[in-house]
Amino acid sequence: MFAYAGMALLALLALIALFAPWLSARSPFLVSDEALRAPGHAHVFGTDDLGRDVFAGVVHGAAVSLGVGFAAALLSAFVGVAIGGLAGTSDGPVDLALMRVTEFAQALPRFFLVITLVSLFGGRLAFIVAAIGLTAWPSTARLFRAQVQRIRRRDFVVASRAAGAREFAILRRDVLPTALPVLATHVSYQAGGAMLAEAGLSFLGLGDPTVMSWGAQLGTGQHFVREAWWMSVFPGLAITIAVLACNLIANAADGRRPES
Repeated sequence: MFAYAGMALLALLALIALFAPWLSARSPFLVSDEALRAPGHAHVFGTDDLGRDVFAGVVHGAAVSLGVGFAAALLSAFVGVAIGGLAGTSDGPVDLALMRVTEFAQALPRFFLVITLVSLFGGRLAFIVAAIGLTAWPSTARLFRAQVQRIRRRDFVVASRAAGAREFAILRRDVLPTALPVLATHVSYQAGGAMLAEAGLSFLGLGDPTVMSWGAQLGTGQHFVREAWWMSVFPGLAITIAVLACNLIANAADGRRPES
């Protein structure tokens, strides 16, 4: 039930992102003389301090926030699977060295590291995705390594190895498909965390100024919480729904995963 609710919410947000130009033809950056207008017929979610339509910002920002979240999560999964798979299929020094590197990377304060990287190299959207994704891989690597070591002891993998299959072929053909449900659950969690990280960067003024995102709207709305509550409530609600949807899907998938 919770999984269906999460998928429904995520599908709704994806549809909003896809049909944003039709839902709101107004540019989210269009400035007008109707500053700080409360929600009404002309502006469903009201306007901000520059007269920009908040509804247009929420609708057009959906693609940015969702895109950053899932792109960073997939990048993190790719790096984590590569390192975790190599460590899980290796024995001795290689496994030990990769795990020590993973532990060192995991011990770093991730969000502060992302802030430092974005501050130094700029806040373009592609770099934000790279910074978030390339700092979130350690947990995926540890998870996939554990899955590889567990699945390698299964009878069908032992049979493949006895038939002469190479370790990489076993990893690609036997281990990865078996571990895919666990990885999908983890990617869903990571996507929600990446959305929050991007929102945090934009809230601090470190996001990409050329695109509209929910975090950027929150950053603008923080100065007008008392006079214009709608500037913070609607983009904040959008972030909450997106992260909740990811967590509902991940929790349901994790609960249905059989123990072995």
